[in-house]
Amino acid sequence: MTNGDILLVEDDKSIATVIMAALEDEGFSVANCESIEARDRLLSQGSYDAMLTDVMLTDGDGIAALPKVREQHPTMPVIVLSAQNTLDTAVRASETQAFEYFPKPFDLDELVKAVRQAVGQRQEADTSPAAEGDGMPLVGRSPAMQGVYRMITRVLRNDLTVLVTGESGTGKELVAEAIHQLGARKSGPFVAVNTAAIPSELIESELFGHEKGAFTGATNQAIGKFEQANGGTLFLDEIGDMPAEAQTRLLRALQSGRIRRVGGRQEIAVDVRIIAATNRDLAPMIAAGTFREDLFYRLNVVPIEVPPLRERNEDIGVLASHFLHLASEEGLPRRSISDEAKVMLRERKWRGNVRELRNVMYRLALMSRKDVIDPGTIEEVIGSEKAASDSSPETAFGHALEQWLTANSPPSGALYHSALAAFEKPLIEHALGKTGGNQLRAAGLLGINRNTLRKRLGELAIDPDRFARPL
Repeated sequence: MTNGDILLVEDDKSIATVIMAALEDEGFSVANCESIEARDRLLSQGSYDAMLTDVMLTDGDGIAALPKVREQHPTMPVIVLSAQNTLDTAVRASETQAFEYFPKPFDLDELVKAVRQAVGQRQEADTSPAAEGDGMPLVGRSPAMQGVYRMITRVLRNDLTVLVTGESGTGKELVAEAIHQLGARKSGPFVAVNTAAIPSELIESELFGHEKGAFTGATNQAIGKFEQANGGTLFLDEIGDMPAEAQTRLLRALQSGRIRRVGGRQEIAVDVRIIAATNRDLAPMIAAGTFREDLFYRLNVVPIEVPPLRERNEDIGVLASHFLHLASEEGLPRRSISDEAKVMLRERKWRGNVRELRNVMYRLALMSRKDVIDPGTIEEVIGSEKAASDSSPETAFGHALEQWLTANSPPSGALYHSALAAFEKPLIEHALGKTGGNQLRAAGLLGINRNTLRKRLGELAIDPDRFARPL
């Protein structure tokens, strides 16, 4: 068994002999040809893990002939070799998305290293869910993510409003993007708005636009996000932070399908699918009067809850490899990760969820001194994570409560209900997880009536199907 099959297109026999010997010493199987015609014949007869090609070949320009290779073998890495050491040659190689470019004379060890990286990336991509041809932003095969995928498929052939919930950093916007890309509106625009990042006095103008002279500083007419998203999808992130007055106008727009620019008199019809998201529990906010209950029900037609990373632990290895691949596409060094390092990553807490994992993998790609990230690299770059010394249930619960109080600021008079709702949701999810989504058994485990459980599932936007075990 070889480490990979390599196609070498090189008409200089002395150089070809040296390269073949070095690669075969590393365990690669190498096929050599001297022309574009012979290259195409070999590629039609089988597949290769990587191709090395010279530029000046006996029957033409090796770079100019690459588009045909790309059409037939789009995922095969190509390394370009050239004695034409000009900027133009380097630029042309880059424009063909060559994996690497080596001007002659080159360091043979560096060439072999690049081949190892190219083959490793190709083989890793072939086994990665991110490279299975779906082109979707969501990665992972865990049972928790299967529940998310099922819910996404249910809303692709309709325009029902979707409310995506989940902790910060879990990938709620990626869910919205997947719904847009897979649905009937994929040819229309996808417009994302972080409502928490817009000053309260400007949010209505941002969403609905404004007319010239509508307020101080409105020197021109402006088109809002609703009109920008016409025919497509409008993603309203952090909807729980939207000011009360803007909530009222949003509700009116959702009910009528029409908007009015700030300072305008004419109503404008818009054809927009709404996907909203929040990392906050809206139930206590409704109880406290800070979020409109009628708006919640208008948004929460189809609830999709994105699980935190700790509930999809088995996806961490695949996600780590996926982020290293993305990092290399953005210009960082190409790295792979060992199985032992993946195990080490799975043992970490990941309080920042997938976003934190992504940032860590980018940091590892930048800081690692090795091509393969191992446990030593992880400890050197980001350190080890020790468990708390006191892990008694009382201490753990108290610590969780303290963390929640630090991260949230419930309005005065709403602390009890806010805390109760915050801890009730994971408790119900725990019961559903223990019973495989069986509501009757979950209600028995909790010691509450089944109808009460069903009511709380709706109020807390919990989808019991997410916990169903595969048959």
